[in-house]
Amino acid sequence: MLFGVLPYSKRLDEKTLKAYRIDLRQFEEHVNTDRSLEVSEISRELLECYIAMMHREYKLKTVRRKLASLKALYHYLEYEEIVVTNSFNRMRVKFREPVILPKTIPLFAVEKFLSTMYMDYEEAATKDQKEAILRDIAIIELLFATGMRISELCKLKPGAVDMHDRTILIYEKESKDRRIQIGSDAVANVLENYVMTYQDKC
Repeated sequence: MLFGVLPYSKRLDEKTLKAYRIDLRQFEEHVNTDRSLEVSEISRELLECYIAMMHREYKLKTVRRKLASLKALYHYLEYEEIVVTNSFNRMRVKFREPVILPKTIPLFAVEKFLSTMYMDYEEAATKDQKEAILRDIAIIELLFATGMRISELCKLKPGAVDMHDRTILIYEKESKDRRIQIGSDAVANVLENYVMTYQDKC
């Protein structure tokens, strides 16, 4: 084998060593496609081609691990003076982080959730239960109807909701406040009901 060395001096566990062996074996098979190469014959360009191939075929987490295996190997080879120059010392490897979109709740789930809350409101056995459910409905309806953040909702002041104009004043940093329009009659009715129910308790 071209790569019969692994960094045992680091006292790595067996699972890590196994992963190193697999990564280095794959690299060896890649560089020896046409002919068997000595370590000193593996050029920087060949390494860069291999890294580019990994980016095309593997997920970012896997590429990072395989690259760490190669770097560990070359550090070992340099330390043992098996290679004169460590190709990774002058190589910049950039990782393009994947864009992770926020998860959304399907519309049917939102509708089912709200319909269940309205049903619970109608069937509430006590006044306290009815008021608590109304509060929850107002919160959920407001979040879904306006798209405001939960943190913004928690910071709302009593005078922030203008039911006459159907607007909500959102307070932000550096005096960059903004107003959100309540475009749904159903949401406006829920908020009016909430205000009438809780106005004496504020």
